[in-house]
Parts: sequence; structure tokens; C-alpha cells
Amino acid sequence: MLKHLYLLIFSLLATALTSAPAQARWYEATSDHFVIYADDSPKDIQRFTEDLERYHSAMERFTGRKIEKPSPSNRVTIYVVGSWREMTKLAGSSQIAGFYSPRAGGSLAFVQDIRFRRGKLDFSTIVLLHEYTHHFFMSTSRYAMPRWMSEGAAEFFSSAYFSEDGSVDIGRPANHRANELYYSDDVSIYELLDHELYRKNRKSAYDAFYGRSWLLYHYLTFNPERSGQIGQYWEALADGVSSTEAAKRVFGDLDALEEELEAYLDGRRMRYYTFAAEDISISKVTLRELSKGEAKVMPHLIESKRGVTKEEAEKLVKRIRKVAGRYSDDAAVLSALAEAEFDAGNLDAAIAAADRALAIDPMQKNAYVQKGYALFAKAEDADDPDAAYKAALRPFTQLNRIEPDHPLPLIYYYRSFTERGIPPSENARHALERASQLAPFDHNLALQVATMLAGEGKIAIARLMLGPVAANPHGGNGAEFAQLMLTGME
Repeated sequence: MLKHLYLLIFSLLATALTSAPAQARWYEATSDHFVIYADDSPKDIQRFTEDLERYHSAMERFTGRKIEKPSPSNRVTIYVVGSWREMTKLAGSSQIAGFYSPRAGGSLAFVQDIRFRRGKLDFSTIVLLHEYTHHFFMSTSRYAMPRWMSEGAAEFFSSAYFSEDGSVDIGRPANHRANELYYSDDVSIYELLDHELYRKNRKSAYDAFYGRSWLLYHYLTFNPERSGQIGQYWEALADGVSSTEAAKRVFGDLDALEEELEAYLDGRRMRYYTFAAEDISISKVTLRELSKGEAKVMPHLIESKRGVTKEEAEKLVKRIRKVAGRYSDDAAVLSALAEAEFDAGNLDAAIAAADRALAIDPMQKNAYVQKGYALFAKAEDADDPDAAYKAALRPFTQLNRIEPDHPLPLIYYYRSFTERGIPPSENARHALERASQLAPFDHNLALQVATMLAGEGKIAIARLMLGPVAANPHGGNGAEFAQLMLTGME
């Protein structure tokens, strides 16, 4: 259902700094695509999880793209940290309201709050929806998006609105970018389309790039005269046409397009689309209160999942040992201890903690993973590498029996060859490819697969794998290496 809405300007500060008071009990909510851990009211957690599923369903309906139901460990796991102070500590910056880490077998997101204010989301939740949009598009297409299109789509969808009747609005004005659009350094249409030109001309650390990307995406989506042009532009890019040249072919006069964007921004009304509750389907949400031990260890586990340095790990493991001492019969606590011991470099202690966890609960999947990690690390210096890697692979084999589509056993089966300097078998190569199919959002994994395929002479497929990695604006060294590989292949 198409509607119109006035574009408003508002300040983020109050929203970004507001947080709910911490509760005494932790809950786990699970659905088809998400796992949420929160120290909040069951009602809010249930609503939050259901609305995430509504968001996913609305995106599938709007885009015509569909994600195959992920295996349980390949869902996005979200930790709700509960306060701006905790988020600042976790992120290492007071400017970050939430963040996301895509990993095969363990994609993680961290948000500050899940409270709703008359259908409006906390800013950290907008960040989560933004990042989940990236996750969605990476999971449904192997073709690279230019940065403006990737960020424009993320801003377009993350401005969603969830009504009490279960309906979802998609494409509302990105009010959280309004101040940026009106008051920050402008970004021209040519700079949007040509990222190198944008980087060359960039004047300050904060400009209107995200806002202008949203504006262009929104305009092309809802302007009837430009219907279908985004798809045609993306197809031209997939055929190897440069972003600017593709835009000229599809959009026409770019100066005229920029004038249209200015008029669109200054207009009083913008369209958006509403999916009624009956138009979208969501999976069942299961809510579980964590045990006392799980609740005690959760703040430490969140820190561990975020990633720690060696020094941080040595401090963290001492805190988790204290919790494990009090709850020595809790398999989840012992699994968290195994992870902390591994991070601290205590390999034998990690294996012992994992074994204790599995003796209590053989379904404790993270215990298999941490034991496998530790055994692989020990195998590097083993006197008998063949026997050591065979033993290291055993926990992953056991995990594979429990969850056949878990990507980590497939990845480590491949690594059991390469880390011994042995050419991977055909089954091992297929396993790595299958892992990447299960977790297309993991660009490090895509880089490994592309390297393997290039070595086999499958250049065209390798190039296809490398495209999204090289185009990732936040890809760091991986993106640079992917671009070098692409250049070499040319």
C-alpha cells in the first residue's frame, strides 16, 4: 500500500543516549532468522523478535528476493547491551550506537536498546536494520553493489515503521539523516556514482554521503517515470560497465537528475509502502529465561563475542572462571569458559572446559567449536600432524552430525588439508564452496573460495566471488586484496 509522509527534521542525540534500566533476568528469543539475548521484559523481547521477522518478510516481499531458512547456528545472533555506557565500552567509541559482524556460523550484532516509542525504533535498532539489510542483499546476490547503492538501500529499508496491528511500512523518509542532508557538506551525483572521485574530493569526516545515497535510492524507487531503472543500472554493472557510464545509459542526463533530487528533497510529501499484517508471514518466536549461571556469565560472554586482545582475554578469563566456579554444573557457562580459555591461549584448559560442558549437555554446539579451535591450534606444532589434525577434526565431525548445514565443520574439513600442506581433496573443495553458499555474507570465506577457484583455473567464477568483497567499503585489507586479485586476473 503506497502512502505519503511529510519529511521531518529531528535530533538523534536524545534517542541515541536514552536507555532502559537494566532488569535482573536475561532471556533468549529464537526465530527462523534471529537469536536475541536481552536483559529486558519478556513482552518487549517477544515484540522485538517478531518485528525483526516482519522486517525480513517485508524485505522479501518488496525485493522479490528470498533467503533459504538458515541452519540454527547461521542465524544472526543479537546481544542487547542495555545502556549507552555499555555500548561505548563494547564498541570502543562513543559515536557507535550499534554494530554487526558477519561470520560463517556466528554472525553477531550488538544493539543498545529494543524499546519502542509509538512504533519508532531506538537509533541502535535502526543501525541493526541497516546492517541486516546489507546481510540480506549479500545473502541473495553474488553481484557487487556500488557503495551508494548498498548504503542507499540500507538506509531506505532501515527507516521501517512497525504498527501495533502488525503492519510494516517500508521506504519511509530517513528522518535520522535529515540534519545531515540539510546541514552537512554536500555530495554531488557524480561523487555518489564514482567512489574514487568521492574519496578524492572528500572535505570532512562527516558529510551527506549516506543521506544523499538514501535520497537517490528512494527517488529512483518511487518515481513512476524511473520505474525499473535501479534494476537496469545494476544489470549494467554486472555486465562490467562502470558505475558512472551505467548511470548515464540508464538515468540519462546526470545534471538533470541532480536537479530532480533537489526538488524531491524540498518537496512536502514522500511516498512509502505499507504491508498489512496479513501480507507478511513470520515464524514462531520461542522465549526462554536463561539459567542463573547463564545470566551471570552473559555480560562477560558478550565481551568475549565482541572480540578481545590477548591482554583483554587474560583478564576476562579470570572473571569467567569465577562464574564457572559457582555454576560448575551449567553446560552453557562451561562452554563460555572454554571460549575464554581459548582466547587467552590456554588450549588444554579450553579443551577440558569444553569436555566438561559436553559431558553435561552433548548438544552444546559452542563447546564443540571451541574444542575444535583449540585442537587445531595444538595440531600446528604436533609431532604427528596427521594424527593431530584427525583428532582436531573430530569435534567438528560431531557438530556436523548434530547440524549438517553448520558451515564451520565444512570449513575446517578443508583446513585439515591446507594446514598440513596437502592438496585438498575434491570433497574438501566442495565442502568449502558449500560453506560459502550457506554463509555468502562472510567475505573472508568468499575470499578463500575465490582463491581456491582461481588456483583451479575457474577465473570467471572466482571473479564473481571477488566482486562483492572488493566493493565492500568497510572490507579493509580483505577488500584491497580482492581488488588486487581482480586486477591481476584482468
